[in-house]
Amino acid sequence: MNRADDTLAVEIWKGGTDGRLAAFEVPLRANQTVLDVVTWVQRHRDPALAYRFACRVGMCGSCAMTVNGKPRWTCRTHVAKVAVERHLTIEPLRNLPVIKDLACDMTVFFEKWQAARGRFEGRTTRHDEVVQLAPDTPARVAIDAGIECINCAVCYAACDVVAWKPDYLGPAALNRAWTLQNDTRDAGQEARLAAVAGDAGCHNCHSLQGCVAHCPKALNPTAAIAGLKRAVFRAALSGDL
Repeated sequence: MNRADDTLAVEIWKGGTDGRLAAFEVPLRANQTVLDVVTWVQRHRDPALAYRFACRVGMCGSCAMTVNGKPRWTCRTHVAKVAVERHLTIEPLRNLPVIKDLACDMTVFFEKWQAARGRFEGRTTRHDEVVQLAPDTPARVAIDAGIECINCAVCYAACDVVAWKPDYLGPAALNRAWTLQNDTRDAGQEARLAAVAGDAGCHNCHSLQGCVAHCPKALNPTAAIAGLKRAVFRAALSGDL
């Protein structure tokens, strides 16, 4: 095997928002992930390289980055599937402020989660009987379709509407709002609908489905947002909004 066959040309974003791409030559290995590549660079070429990771097995979502122009979990992305002519370009997630190198500031992402009232508001106390929600009800089925989101922000980075309209709540926050809107144990439906019906809410979604195409959990935030649109419309017609 010659040198060209056992190395990978990698460009990695360095600096803040106004940074640049830095070039590295990385050994090519079988079953190598993009996170393996970033880790090799940090350990052998650039000890100051900033990036995030935790579980390495697709459970936490903290290693999300932009790989050859697409947001991905780097721990579950194999180099062999995404490298183009033995070349990778690795950048921070789009639509988020860059702290340093590949590490983004997630504050605005989680603030939008709160703005969409993506928190459970119970109707009962610990002294009441546990409320059961049958698994085969339409509401529970709707919840199950979106409940596996782990807040990795891949969908947020893939969303062109967020890029055009930075105050848009985004697919992750609206998906969470939809799951709670279907939970009959939750007491915050009215306030939540009002929160997602505003100028930055669900009606800004253009149904481009970038979130669907890139979600590592194979969720469909576009469908959840469509459900919110219908719920907001019904509430407006009934005078509840």
